[in-house]
Amino acid sequence: MAEYRNGVIPEEARRSAREEREHPSVHPSWLRLIRYCAELRHGEIEKLKIQDGLPMGAEVTTKKVKFSP
Repeated sequence: MAEYRNGVIPEEARRSAREEREHPSVHPSWLRLIRYCAELRHGEIEKLKIQDGLPMGAEVTTKKVKFSP
């Protein structure tokens, strides 16, 4: 964040940061893909379909099982 005079952050900057946290600019499709990857933990996603810059789906998903700690 930019430095402000006397270390005081203007209310407008605080408000925009709060709005960004409450209403993220990441599209819900990307958030679902990220959540899926986090839940998968280990694995591969093959043939990820992207349309208009957004993930639409994956045709094949393979899950890897680790047998070592």
